[in-house]
Amino acid sequence: MKKFLIAVGVFALVGNVFAAGKPCEELKSEIDAKLKAKGVASYSLEVVDKGSSGGKQVVGTCEGGTKEIVYSK
Repeated sequence: MKKFLIAVGVFALVGNVFAAGKPCEELKSEIDAKLKAKGVASYSLEVVDKGSSGGKQVVGTCEGGTKEIVYSK
């Protein structure tokens, strides 16, 4: 029984870590590197609150889905 409770506790902690998502700046830099590798020039990436993209293209979500990274030329 102890082993079962320990396993449940460990899985609960691991689940919270995965649900947290990536930090916005880390994801933004990964997307930036991919765009540069594809030869895309003169663009901007901006971190905004979820749902406030203002018609810009959403290219990623971060911080547990509370923020979005938007792309504009």
